[in-house]
Amino acid sequence: MLSRIADSMFWMNRYMERSEGMLRMLHTHYMLSLDKGPYGTNDWTPALQIFTDLPEQEITAMAGNTSQVLQHLLLNTRNINSLKVILGRARENARGMQDHITKEVWEQVNLMYHLINNPRTEKKITSDETLSAIDMLVQNCLLYTGVTDTTMPRGMSWSFMNLGKYIERCLLTIELTDKHYKAINYDLGQNKDILYWRGLLFSLSGYELHLKNYRSTDYSYNVAHQLIFNLQFPHSIIYSLQRIKKYLDDAIKENNPSEKYNLLKQFGRLYSQVEFADFEWIKRSGLPAYLLDVRNELLQFSRSLSQSFFSYS
Repeated sequence: MLSRIADSMFWMNRYMERSEGMLRMLHTHYMLSLDKGPYGTNDWTPALQIFTDLPEQEITAMAGNTSQVLQHLLLNTRNINSLKVILGRARENARGMQDHITKEVWEQVNLMYHLINNPRTEKKITSDETLSAIDMLVQNCLLYTGVTDTTMPRGMSWSFMNLGKYIERCLLTIELTDKHYKAINYDLGQNKDILYWRGLLFSLSGYELHLKNYRSTDYSYNVAHQLIFNLQFPHSIIYSLQRIKKYLDDAIKENNPSEKYNLLKQFGRLYSQVEFADFEWIKRSGLPAYLLDVRNELLQFSRSLSQSFFSYS
């Protein structure tokens, strides 16, 4: 496979995973903004910090204006992480390698691109039909995941697509976890009600799993365990790293790159930081430092992966 094609596979799926992650977060936050109880929120600061590069002063000024935030995150092409920009990039990657993806995958990426650029969608987002517009986009993200899973052959394309997908998913889980625990000063001993954590859990599709599998009321620890260590949770850090390991092994087996040993060692160090960690280990450095270390190691691994397979200088 040409490095250009592998690169496009990697980034197409990474952009599509980022799109779904953003939409789930916006859907959850929009629903909570309608809740006038003690756990409702109209502060969009975490979403703006994750999906924009705005300075803190502008984020603070915008954070309480729901319509302005949604306009900026979904439609503003000056925001390089807006949904319109991300889907545009995903489509460009897909368009350049149509011979290497199935017709159904191309059609779904193309459909989502045209949906977000449709004036009717923009009108819905900026009117009282906001929720239905976000719902429609989330459903199409799920369709993309299903179409990809059921039609793509399990070859090199599949490996690079999933490397991009799970790197992006892992980074988003780390970012969301950090933002929510920062609000309680990373104090795992501070026992917040489950309703406090529902925004984070809904954003990662983990609320139902949490209620079914965690019986104690030590929610601060339980949520952190689910998001970091739970191998049954598809959005946990350890689950994403486990999938990255699988597809990295497959890619190396097929390509045998000259840097494979350094790449495997680098990922092994990252994987062991989570696989062999526990809360006692995390307490030594503190949760924020631990999450930052894992994030930085993952970003460095992603750069090394790109240099090895995609001919980046």
